[in-house]
Amino acid sequence: MSKVIISADSTCDLPKELIEKYDIKICHGPVILGDKAYTDGIDIQPHDLFKYHDETGVLPKTAAINYQDYVDFFTPLVEDENIIIHFCLSSEMSSMCNNAKMAAEDVENVYVIDSRNLSTGIALLVLWAAEMAQNGQDAESIYNKMIESTDKVNASFVIDTLLYLHKGGRCSAVAMLGANLLKLKPCIEVHDGKMDVAKKYRGKYSDVLIEYTKNRLENLENIDKSRCFVTHTMEYGSVPAKSVYDYIKSLNYFDEVIEATAGCTISAHCGPGTLGVLFLNK
Repeated sequence: MSKVIISADSTCDLPKELIEKYDIKICHGPVILGDKAYTDGIDIQPHDLFKYHDETGVLPKTAAINYQDYVDFFTPLVEDENIIIHFCLSSEMSSMCNNAKMAAEDVENVYVIDSRNLSTGIALLVLWAAEMAQNGQDAESIYNKMIESTDKVNASFVIDTLLYLHKGGRCSAVAMLGANLLKLKPCIEVHDGKMDVAKKYRGKYSDVLIEYTKNRLENLENIDKSRCFVTHTMEYGSVPAKSVYDYIKSLNYFDEVIEATAGCTISAHCGPGTLGVLFLNK
């Protein structure tokens, strides 16, 4: 019997337990350390990237999932006339979405959604779509609802160190020096599928994270209460992340608050200590 299958790039950073709970299929992207290639979330984890950089001084790299990878991923899933709704990293950030769309032209019954987002900003849409599928809604309805809703995702991160952004060419040496001297912690927001610097915080990082969180959630009446992600590149259960998680839980607003460890893409570009609070606007 045919069914609607929800899938996503590994850049969605969904925790394993949610992937299993909603039976979401993940297409894992490549990660490059020096001259060796690995597969995100399979044989390499974010802490491996940080260890490699600490030992070599060389920035880890991520690469786009290519056309053939998507064809190979989609093909077995569409057996028995299944229909796939696949979520990609923003097309403004990577060629993966275009590659997936080209593959979908050669594999029947595949709908590709440009999430216009990254990390658990994608996951918010993926879980919503998975719930709709579990409730028996058809693929076209789910697809149309997701296309309409990409601009509802509120995604942002606070960066502890600018070193990774600087080495990746996303932060000038002058800006990095100035930020370090002033002990600034920039907040990166996603708008129109792109990352932009928003507010810059200053002070002890643990205090910055709570201030940032309060700023993000100051207008709860405009926020969808279904779920909120606390997504970070720290060790799971780390003190700064737990403080943010506990603060959000204390608001007693969201039906679900989820701690998620960011995958290799966010980690390679933003470095250790990054943390974001992500949710849907009404």
